[in-house]
Amino acid sequence: MTNRDKILALLRAHIAQRPGMDPRNYGDAASYRSESRGITQDRHDAEMMLRQVEQSSITDAALWDAFRGSRLTIVQGPNGPQALDYCTGQYFPTEYRRAACAVLASALWTAARENAPVDAGFHEPHSNLRNLGDYLRAHFRRVFGARIARRYFN
Repeated sequence: MTNRDKILALLRAHIAQRPGMDPRNYGDAASYRSESRGITQDRHDAEMMLRQVEQSSITDAALWDAFRGSRLTIVQGPNGPQALDYCTGQYFPTEYRRAACAVLASALWTAARENAPVDAGFHEPHSNLRNLGDYLRAHFRRVFGARIARRYFN
């Protein structure tokens, strides 16, 4: 198993873990269900982005770089990536899948930026970087839809 496969397996396990919501933290059942729906939507977003990364040619080095500056970090073992560690900000159930989405979005953005079409003029020394950003945002809107693009690729 390559380091890339290990990292993707760790991300898949991180996304699939149960959120551990405690109904006693909510005033009523409606609030609990509302929060639960949002957490489930975060899971669907993360799984969709993970599938996109799995189907891409993103390298393990690019995945390592995507974790830089994130609350989600890779624990290095003697044989490569061993585990993921998440540093909770306020409330773990509502954050941990979004942290995975942020890492995946970073890897996807970098890969798309590096593979932007040369004929579009983005790689010229005096090109307008805003045009590259507009191109990438439109690309991710086509791939993931407006909601995910607005949330993670803006």
